[in-house]
Amino acid sequence: MPWMEHLRELRKRIIVVAAVFLVFSIVCFALYPQILDFLKAPYCRASPKNCQLYIRGPLEGLSLRVSIAAYGSLFCTLPVILFETWQFVVPGLKSKERKYALPFVLASTALFIGGMALAYFTFEHALQFLLNIGGSGVDPLFDPTSYLKLIVAMMLAFGVTFEFPVVLVALELVNVVTPKQLLSYWRVAIIGVVTLAAVFTPSGDPFSMLVLTCPLIGFYFIAIGIGKLLKK
Repeated sequence: MPWMEHLRELRKRIIVVAAVFLVFSIVCFALYPQILDFLKAPYCRASPKNCQLYIRGPLEGLSLRVSIAAYGSLFCTLPVILFETWQFVVPGLKSKERKYALPFVLASTALFIGGMALAYFTFEHALQFLLNIGGSGVDPLFDPTSYLKLIVAMMLAFGVTFEFPVVLVALELVNVVTPKQLLSYWRVAIIGVVTLAAVFTPSGDPFSMLVLTCPLIGFYFIAIGIGKLLKK
């Protein structure tokens, strides 16, 4: 295809994604109370006696609703983004590359969603640590914007770092590293994973870092096994 055809094709894909994002934004804006309750649930489990969020300005309520609609729409649109990206890239791939492309897209999606789910269900323990670290003389008074930023940052951080095995397998397939090399550096890799978990955990609590570290170490050895199978 000539460059102009590629650009037209790209524009069509972007328009589809934008239209889907807009529709989901309207839906999430309407479902704001339910989504807010869903996001507040870890806070209410960590602090059942008081899990209210307090706005500090007249425009903060609207800003919060728009932010939640945007985040919710982005999450719902993610499968469409990946599908449209797949449809745009596939015509330019060789037959061998196409064989690996779809499993990579599916694995990336599943791992990203799995990482976000793990962050959501462990966020309660992170909050308990953060609430208790200040001592009994400090009472929590959260504003919804800072709370939303923290829980979304946690979910995104876990989702992104869960792409770790996909990157490793891709590097093995293009012969940047070999399974044997990865296995020989497992001690260094574990130190690197622990460091990565410490850097990418927005809450900074030890429980969340441990929860993130353990799957990543497992993913490292799983990626080595997958690399060996694909090399046969």
